[in-house]
Amino acid sequence: MRKLLAATLLIAAAPAWAGLSKAETAMTATVEAERERTIALLERLVNENSGTHNHAGVAKVGAMMRAEFDALGFTTVWKPLPETGRAGHLIATHRGKPGRKRLLLIGHLDTVFEPDSPFQRFEQQGDRAVGPGVGDDKGGIVVIVAALRARKAAGTLRDANIEVVLTGDEEDAGSPIPVARADLIAAGKRADVALDFENLSRENGQDMGSIARRSSNDWSLKITAKSGHSSGIFSSYAGDGAAYELARILTAFRTALPEPNLTFNVGVAAVGATADMDASGAKATATGKSNIIPAVAVANGDVRTLTPEQTARVRAKMAAIVARSLPGTAAEFAFEERYPPMAPTAGNRALLARLNDVNADMGLPTMPELDPARRGAGDIAFVAKDVDGLVGLGPAGQGAHAPGESVDLKSLETQAQRAAILMSRLAAERALR
Repeated sequence: MRKLLAATLLIAAAPAWAGLSKAETAMTATVEAERERTIALLERLVNENSGTHNHAGVAKVGAMMRAEFDALGFTTVWKPLPETGRAGHLIATHRGKPGRKRLLLIGHLDTVFEPDSPFQRFEQQGDRAVGPGVGDDKGGIVVIVAALRARKAAGTLRDANIEVVLTGDEEDAGSPIPVARADLIAAGKRADVALDFENLSRENGQDMGSIARRSSNDWSLKITAKSGHSSGIFSSYAGDGAAYELARILTAFRTALPEPNLTFNVGVAAVGATADMDASGAKATATGKSNIIPAVAVANGDVRTLTPEQTARVRAKMAAIVARSLPGTAAEFAFEERYPPMAPTAGNRALLARLNDVNADMGLPTMPELDPARRGAGDIAFVAKDVDGLVGLGPAGQGAHAPGESVDLKSLETQAQRAAILMSRLAAERALR
């Protein structure tokens, strides 16, 4: 009797959104009623350091989330991945009514803030919270839990087919990638819809819908050349040296590569009589003198594309540029595809339309499409070729990846309500395959 009375009071307290069903109204009310519980979970997660390379911390956050899914009736598995040099992933599965759509929910347990970072603790400042990973992506995985709790309270979780994959290395994926993302890719092949719970994007205060993400690929160069006294530079016997060959290649990249939705960056470079890049690609060393023709140049950077076709085209252009060596020089070019692109598709746009139906029924503004150049690479891209998806169902915030990262706690609530309703509507439909 008390439970029935409490549920009735929650529904009565909820805003009168005429477009929502009785169960959907109950879900919005549950999210509101559990605000403090949700924030408390976020605080516990943020205060446990889970920098990607802090394997023990990532596993602890995974255990905390595992307890949440266990309580909701999910079957959970912690998948350790020592062979990739990373902690592992948490996979949670809820089996509902056969023939209903299968939803894949994606988030990540790790952050960019390792244990040696001075930025370590959660702090609430009214409707804003600050802390490492508070938005990216601990706020996102808390939205998942809040939405699922609301669905369970309203009775819409019982028949739902859901798989949750929370990776432990989104910020710095383990290697080899096919092993590090095997479970996620397999989950994508089973799913009818994929929902990514990284940060909500806003422009000029307006919530934006994300249907695409660009890739993240790495390139590297090593140039060798004849060395000798600088008085012989450009001669037939000495050639042009490694520095001018590096300059030629980078200038040609800048002038010949640009096209819509493409960016390419030089991250680290060094040139000299000797030059070397460490294994991480983050540190270069060089030696030389002003009167010595440099014999070696090294450089690396990234390339971001919107479609696999664009990746292949740009890679071929870069290789062709590198192959046109200046006299007396030779260059080795490597290109590594790390995160694939999530191209904009008709199916993704249809999902955004469904989300905007939810917005209309909640009395919220329509969410326009976000320019994909405004988002970085992400895990949903590994399943994008197999399943339609949406990005950015986590909370809004500012300063991700930097000390002072913050999240809008009101958006945490709104996003959980949106997600609960969208998931419930999708999960009630017939499976696509």
